[in-house]
Amino acid sequence: MKKIDIFNHIWPAPFFDVLIDHVGTMSDITNRSGQVPMMTNLDRRFEVMDMFGPDYLQILSLASPPLEMLAGPDKALELSKIGSDSMAELCRKYPERFPGFIGTAPMNNMDACIEESRRAIEDLGAVGMQIFTNIAGDPVDVAKYAPFFEYMNSVNKPVWMHPARGMNFSDYKNENRSEYEIWWTFGWPYETSAAMARMVFSGFFDRWPNLKVITHHAGGMIPYFEGRVGPGWDQMGARTTDRDLKEVLKALKRPHLEYFKEFCADTATFGSRRAIEHAIEFFSEDRVLFASDAPFDPEGGPMYIRQTIQIIEEMDITDELRRKIFQDNAVNLLGLKL
Repeated sequence: MKKIDIFNHIWPAPFFDVLIDHVGTMSDITNRSGQVPMMTNLDRRFEVMDMFGPDYLQILSLASPPLEMLAGPDKALELSKIGSDSMAELCRKYPERFPGFIGTAPMNNMDACIEESRRAIEDLGAVGMQIFTNIAGDPVDVAKYAPFFEYMNSVNKPVWMHPARGMNFSDYKNENRSEYEIWWTFGWPYETSAAMARMVFSGFFDRWPNLKVITHHAGGMIPYFEGRVGPGWDQMGARTTDRDLKEVLKALKRPHLEYFKEFCADTATFGSRRAIEHAIEFFSEDRVLFASDAPFDPEGGPMYIRQTIQIIEEMDITDELRRKIFQDNAVNLLGLKL
């Protein structure tokens, strides 16, 4: 049985060189990424992967921050191209380690985004595309971004959705920054959940029935707040007087909670067994996929991989379900040929 890590991160050398040339001095989350050897050093990545044997494989994806936060439209497109080209080359060179990669959509350049997504998937072999939970501050359901989701629906490839929020997004109205990295600990799960809600109530899954979205970190807050998301939102409109939100629920073809269960989730939960159990219970055993979030742990990669594998191997589940989480769900969703 393979262990296919579907959400870990890399900055391939050609991408990293252009990135550093563009941003100059790294700061905040960019600095955090750059300080982890496994992110940029392929030899170190192989050393870490070898700790878990030849059955441990990685689907490659670029790390935060979003391209649209780093650069304007033209540069974001350039970075997207270089990232996809260099990850595709790694997959060609080391297929026994990297069975696929995820392109990153330059969402602030919609004139070129669809063509670049098409090139990544149809020419280079990307197994899907990565976006972030907000697009330079925009929600994902702004109309100008619809062509991207239309395309992903048409090719039946998944969208990986990574949270995006920084310290400049304050936790309190009268402050201008988030303290104690609350923006990351609580802000990222909130970002994921808010983006999921915008997709559901904007009718994404009615409009694009083949759309597949993989949420990071076990689906954010959604599995833990099932009561508020389901029965609580049954009362949508009762708390709002300036518009009729009851029409939002009426416009959906099915009960809204069913749409939330159509997302997929990964197991990158920083060692939380309960979070993985909640994700399986909420999203179903066919929609949870193994991911470690490597290399962002105190050991620079091995810890989260080790913890996550151990949790899944020790969970009180059937061997069939264990195989689904480690391998089969990724093979089926991503169209992998091992």
